[in-house]
Amino acid sequence: MREKNWQDSVIAAIVLILVSEICLGSDEGDFQYWSKVGVCFNINKDWQFEFEEEFKLGDHAEQLFIHNSDFGFVYSGLAGWLDLGFKFKKEYEKEDDGSWTEENRPHFNVTITSRLLGLDISDRSRLEYRDLQEEKDLWRYRNKLTVRLPLELTQFKLQPYMAEEVFINFDAEDFNTNRLYGGFYLWLSKKTRLDVYYLWQVSKDDGNWDNTHVLGTNLGFYF
Repeated sequence: MREKNWQDSVIAAIVLILVSEICLGSDEGDFQYWSKVGVCFNINKDWQFEFEEEFKLGDHAEQLFIHNSDFGFVYSGLAGWLDLGFKFKKEYEKEDDGSWTEENRPHFNVTITSRLLGLDISDRSRLEYRDLQEEKDLWRYRNKLTVRLPLELTQFKLQPYMAEEVFINFDAEDFNTNRLYGGFYLWLSKKTRLDVYYLWQVSKDDGNWDNTHVLGTNLGFYF
């Protein structure tokens, strides 16, 4: 009984945080829409190949300003709670003058999964090298902590989750971006999952902190 009370308290706290994130969305800042489609292929019991295409629309979700392709391999043969990812991202970003710049971004990922008080928890650490076309190259560390609630809501079995992601550049700026997510997963079929989320991003640019509010969708196919 005591364990169930702990679970109920944690779930109530997470739902409260999700609601507060939506309220924070009323702050000033650009509204954007991010759309991602990906496929995941099982090579064998230990290796997977993943490929994703992402499009980001800014300026009140009216203008495409980022397009990227991300692909690579994930190895899960060391332990059931540990995944290692070796990937490469190619990104194009639209500048203020209408031109497009390129970025090559190899990245290494370590994802740890666990279960606590009935909650599914994953922590992903990412180290990426940003080969920038117009700016100085740099290294960046990202950490994303995700908590999934042990609930399946409605007849579509929606599973709510929340997440926080921190970005740290290895230069003079140090910490410069934080993201808070609130959303849900929905399995459309045995091999198709839809992720719908709200994201509030706070980032530092030229000494100023900017707010960005995002509605995002990720559609994944698993084979």
